[in-house]
Parts: sequence; structure tokens; C-alpha cells
Amino acid sequence: MDIINALGFIAAILTTFGFLPQLIKIIKTKSVKDISFGMFAMFFIGGSCWFIYGIFIQSTPVIAANFANMLMNGTIIGYKLKYN
Repeated sequence: MDIINALGFIAAILTTFGFLPQLIKIIKTKSVKDISFGMFAMFFIGGSCWFIYGIFIQSTPVIAANFANMLMNGTIIGYKLKYN
């Protein structure tokens, strides 16, 4: 792995898993009253676009990060719809 891809993976891990504490809190408390549906929907759509872009440019860090992003944001959106 070259230094550029390593940097991409580090950035992907940090920015993607930044949503994990919020997701864990939602699962534990079952509270989504302070969660913005619009923000997470925009992140989901943006992550979906980045995912498709990553496929086109064949960039593993972009694909992996945004696939995980879509999973976490999609889950948060699902909980928002369920518990709201």
C-alpha cells in the first residue's frame, strides 16, 4: 500500500467512524429527539454519491469509507424513523 492510499484509509476511518458514538448512544437510549433527520439524510446522500464516485475512479479508500458511512447513517436514519 502506498502512502497516499494509507492516508486515504486513515482519513476514511476517522471521518466514517466519527458517527459510531452517536449510533451507540441512540441504540442505548432509544432517543433520537435531538438528531437532525435532514443532516443525516444529506450525509447519506452525499456518502452514496462518494461511494459511486469511488467505484468509477476505482479508489478502495473512497469506496470502503463511504460504504461504511452509508451503513451507519442509514442505520441512524432508520432509528430516527422508528423512534420519532
